[in-house]
Amino acid sequence: MSLANLTNYPYPSTRRVIMGSRGAVAASQPLATIAGMEMLLAGGSAVDAAIAVAIALTVVEPTANGIGADAFALVWDGKLHGLNGSGKSPQKLTLQNFAGLNAVPKYDWRAVTVPGAVSAWRTLWERWGRLPFEKLFVPAIRYAEEGFPVSPMVSLAWKRLEQNYLSLVGKEFNFFKQVFFPNNRAPEAGEIWHSHAHAQTLREIAATGGESFYRGNIAQRIADFAADTGGYLTKDDLAAHQAQWVQPISTNYRDLTVWEIPPNTQGIATLIALNILSGFELDRYPRESAQSYHLQIEAMKLAFADVYKYIADEPFLKVATKDLLSLDYAAKRRALITEQAIALAEPGLPKGGTVYLAAADGELIVSLIQSNFTGFGSGILPANTGIALQNRGYGFGLDLQHPNHFAPNKRPIHTIIPGFLTQGDRPIGAFGVMGGAMQPQGHLQLVVNLADYGFNPQAALDAPRWQFVSGSTVLVEQTASKEITQQLAKRGHHVLQNPDDFFGRGQIIYKQERVLIAACESRTDGLAVAW
Repeated sequence: MSLANLTNYPYPSTRRVIMGSRGAVAASQPLATIAGMEMLLAGGSAVDAAIAVAIALTVVEPTANGIGADAFALVWDGKLHGLNGSGKSPQKLTLQNFAGLNAVPKYDWRAVTVPGAVSAWRTLWERWGRLPFEKLFVPAIRYAEEGFPVSPMVSLAWKRLEQNYLSLVGKEFNFFKQVFFPNNRAPEAGEIWHSHAHAQTLREIAATGGESFYRGNIAQRIADFAADTGGYLTKDDLAAHQAQWVQPISTNYRDLTVWEIPPNTQGIATLIALNILSGFELDRYPRESAQSYHLQIEAMKLAFADVYKYIADEPFLKVATKDLLSLDYAAKRRALITEQAIALAEPGLPKGGTVYLAAADGELIVSLIQSNFTGFGSGILPANTGIALQNRGYGFGLDLQHPNHFAPNKRPIHTIIPGFLTQGDRPIGAFGVMGGAMQPQGHLQLVVNLADYGFNPQAALDAPRWQFVSGSTVLVEQTASKEITQQLAKRGHHVLQNPDDFFGRGQIIYKQERVLIAACESRTDGLAVAW
């Protein structure tokens, strides 16, 4: 892969790449990025920085993640390591509890799985942390206790979710509404918001190394609140949880190796689509051409058809990951692509709220993602804790013939996916794009922009995006030309262009020789810094 042109920005952008050689942090909210840089400047590792960012994001971007979230990470320390920090469904919740339903309710105790983010922070720190664990919480506690001005994009997300959560009825939702909608409304951009309960909980997690959350006082409070409000989580569920080291999965695309976390995540969709695309000479066509868009969209459709049919928690898979990533299989799928759009099964992965971050120092590169799933999650918050519980169980299906069907003590399929790039035995960088089913599609487009079109990281993020929805329907960002959308329509795509459509929010830290190149796109409040 040739050196990126760091002075070429072919798309309208308000940003340029940020470069340094000692360390870099990129996240979706500026105050969280600064929390990570505080750790690097204090002598911490990139893992210390990443954890501090992740903790801070639970405060400064609560519309997408929280203490009750799940998390995944890829970490390079000379080789690549994967961590699955997702939690399982309660052991006492059974299919009988869903009698008469066609889907898992979104805002409901039945959608709550064991939160895994806290265990992910602790597990990563035990292996690579240099600073005291408690120090990583200092910025987040400060933001929660003293308050912080709500950033513009977060305020818009908060406002969009206002009616969803304020309309929830039941005592299990009361404390959530008191914390996040204290005046029965979302805070405005620039308005100071704080949560003393959040600060108190973070302080206890810090002091106990996370033990209180799974086996101590906090676990007891979560279990007691569940028992009092019709929930299913128990102390046994929390105590049984542990983050799991996993072997990352990968494929070679051009001269890059692209890495993802294996199922129960949808990261394999990116790899399947890239395998299909690898048989086309994509760089023969301009990046802004209907043919380039068409081939990428069709490859993604085929990949989603497989993910929707086969992917679930790893022990429940009926088709081996290696078979889905077989190049022979990719060739058979590629043969289905013609000059006209093809309609396949819907991806079946609902939209979600997620935060992604990357951090690097001289030795480590971290790609980390965490999420409450749909916005704030379930809308359930145990009394006086600040812990907004995720609703990852909403990702389960109720069809017993599908490997992702609900069962007790099982992980649902996950939309959140950290990405990583290597070249030979060298790390190229960490990357991620947030946003439900947009995530593997964003990963695909970012890799294509880097590998096929030679864009620098900022330009790769800035480029107009598309998003396959279902059937032949595809969303195309308004910055794409009308000529492209018209040509796609002639090929049979049902093209929609709406300014309110969501095309993800991404960051990347890219290593070029000794230089760390950080970028954060303008679709988010985010900030990239390096030194």
